Amino acid sequence: MASTITTTIALIVATLLALTAPGARTQPAAPGPTAAPLNLTAVLEKGGQYSTLIRLLRTTQVEQQINSQLNNSYNGLTVFAPTDNAFNSLKAGTLNSLSQQEQVALVLYHVLPRFYSLSSFQTTSNPIQTQASSNNGVYTLNITSTTSQVNISTGVVNTTITNTLRSDFPLAVYSIEEVLLPYDLFGAKPPGKAPAPAPAKEKSGKSDRTPAAPKADGPSAEAESSPSAAVRLKGRGVVWSFVAGAGVLMGIVGSLL
Repeated sequence: MASTITTTIALIVATLLALTAPGARTQPAAPGPTAAPLNLTAVLEKGGQYSTLIRLLRTTQVEQQINSQLNNSYNGLTVFAPTDNAFNSLKAGTLNSLSQQEQVALVLYHVLPRFYSLSSFQTTSNPIQTQASSNNGVYTLNITSTTSQVNISTGVVNTTITNTLRSDFPLAVYSIEEVLLPYDLFGAKPPGKAPAPAPAKEKSGKSDRTPAAPKADGPSAEAESSPSAAVRLKGRGVVWSFVAGAGVLMGIVGSLL
């Protein structure tokens, strides 16, 4: 009996020594594979018909902004992805007519700043804000939903969601067959102000020319109205002076005789 106890004690001591020996501690489990960061472009490339949208995402550098938000946001994102056919249906020159800033706004207009499942569209309140904005404020759109269809309206374009490319938080990507054209960029512009009309002239029977002053009667009027008349008046004055002088001279001569 004593030998059995002694043997048991020896086994316990040996076990404790083995557990406390250097290098005998349990090694931590190797970490599992880290999930790859979300990438919107990868989702679109897998869809196979979004090359124009991918090009715009890259040329406007919106791709980097969206991928950064996806991996650092608690709200997630929702993206409406127009197909290549949707872009081909645009009027020729539509994209080229936009400035770089307007192209950025067009791309961001297809991005909602939170995750929406298809069912959540049934309880959303319109208008819904997008990621696009300008000096006039945030661009919005309206979304209405039934159990079988989700309708999107921009005020310029009406379309529906045709396919779901991804719907796992934090990213939802829905395919559409129309490019969402924001009203702020493509809506009807208010007409420009017409030039102010010229002031109207008062109608009257009189000529616009200033009427000449009435001519006075008599020699003075004739002299003022004509240079030849002034010459004649001057000549008459000389004759009368000569006659008067001659008369005075004859009077003096007569008194001497």
